[in-house]
Amino acid sequence: MALRSLMAKKNLDEAKKKLDEARKKREALTLREQELEASIAEAETEEEKAAVEAAVEEYEADQAAADTEIQELEKKVGDLERELQEVEEKANTKTQPTPAGDGEENRGRKERTAMGVIKITSKRARELFGAMSLEERSQLFEEERVKGFLEEVRTCIKEKRALANAGLLIPDEFLGIIRENIERYSKLTRHVFTRSIKGTGRVTVMGTIPEAVWTEMCAALNELDLSFAQAELDGYKVGGFIPVCNATLEDSDIDLAAEILTALGEAIGKALDKAILYGKGKSKKMPLGILTRLAQTSKPSDYSDNMRPWQDLHTSNIKSMSAELEGLTLYRQLLLYCGAAKGKYSRGEKVWCMNETTYTALKAAMLSINAAGAVVSAVEGTLPVIGGIVEVLNFMPDNVILGGYLDLYTLLERAGMRFAQSDQVRFLEEQTVFKGSARYDGLPLIAEAFVAIGLNGVTPSPDDVTFVEDTANPDPSLGKLKGLEISGVTLSATFDPGTLTYTGTTTTANATITATPQDGFDAVSIRYNDAYVPNGGSIKWTAGAGNVVEVSVKDSETGTVTTYTVTVTKS
Repeated sequence: MALRSLMAKKNLDEAKKKLDEARKKREALTLREQELEASIAEAETEEEKAAVEAAVEEYEADQAAADTEIQELEKKVGDLERELQEVEEKANTKTQPTPAGDGEENRGRKERTAMGVIKITSKRARELFGAMSLEERSQLFEEERVKGFLEEVRTCIKEKRALANAGLLIPDEFLGIIRENIERYSKLTRHVFTRSIKGTGRVTVMGTIPEAVWTEMCAALNELDLSFAQAELDGYKVGGFIPVCNATLEDSDIDLAAEILTALGEAIGKALDKAILYGKGKSKKMPLGILTRLAQTSKPSDYSDNMRPWQDLHTSNIKSMSAELEGLTLYRQLLLYCGAAKGKYSRGEKVWCMNETTYTALKAAMLSINAAGAVVSAVEGTLPVIGGIVEVLNFMPDNVILGGYLDLYTLLERAGMRFAQSDQVRFLEEQTVFKGSARYDGLPLIAEAFVAIGLNGVTPSPDDVTFVEDTANPDPSLGKLKGLEISGVTLSATFDPGTLTYTGTTTTANATITATPQDGFDAVSIRYNDAYVPNGGSIKWTAGAGNVVEVSVKDSETGTVTTYTVTVTKS
């Protein structure tokens, strides 16, 4: 059986190699098409036109032959992959004998586990583990950490209890698979520079590399001035609830793992794409997005002195194109605006992000008729002349193009993804809900490497895209005071927004009360001995300990009211 497996693998490798060659031949035909288009435009005499027509017919025949060859080879590769899987399954699906003393239930469980490790029975499992050999899959699911993780997930459901230790740490063996799965759902993580670390990280960035100095062969070398900057990145949590069908818990380990890893990858991947482009930064506990950085009009107060000098890019790198532009005129202006993205530090290619509507509008603007009389567009997955890959992201607003050299965006991945049981259970849908989370941070280290362009008179803004509200963790500063001043009063403790009750003493007859909310939109109400006092207004103390000042703050978003009480003794 091992020989059959080797032969099947050899046949599959050969078929894949032929398929790659056929696809390269098909790509080469594109160049011939462009040459023929130029020949058609230059042909003037009947003889030249006849020669071009013959060349076009030959091209069409070669194109049809190439398409047919690719289709046949793709079918052959698919057949060989299925044949290889069948051979490997026959070679590895041997049930182990049941040890003496094992009960019927235990024997059945072992047989199901052995079959589940080897055999892929679902589409999701095939997507995640299909590229592994049966031996690799078996080794993965025999790892103690993997077995323990999946067994704990199953057990907590059957016993209706929570996962211990505030959640399970996902085994390292699964992390690589999750990252690959994130890239299936995230279109941008494959383009940015990703680093995995523990704790807060500092990323070192080299400045402009100086030009070397020419001199005599044996002369002394000149010192080159190299400058470095550092950016500090944190780790903000991204995650949510993941429903798992109860029937899956009774299936094989590989199917259960596929459900968990697919859900995690999809949820995190979608959130990362939006954060890379439109993330609000530290204030909202998420990465800083490209457009958010470009739109800054002044240096943020938390911008580190160790980072590269801050630049105001809100006019030079955010552009708006007139709605009157169309066709080649539009594209020429787009080319000039895209040049605002500077790639002198980049080692990758440009990436341009837009939604389906904007992408279709660009394709329509660049329509033409090819040599075969077919309607084609120069915009097909790339931006011709400008260069770079087009990524279609439907959360983006219409008529906005955002991009540049994405390898100059740094995404920091903190070590450790967690998986925990939620207290939410979907009984009617026969699902158990889990919580999955990971930690990331990021920012455009070289901000001038990016540009945002609006078509049809649109000006791109970071406020055009919103994020799902974090209702589970309300901002603790909302509905709170930032400062409270009562003139002439010595408080029992230094004012703290989280402390609501104070005592104080005074010797003055009068006082002014001033309260400052954390959020300027929050309403402040002041009462002294049940009488209304305007913010910043004056009061007159009564001798003794019966002076009570109450300051209430109403959260403008939730309506929650927080009241601070100060009891003052007048001596």
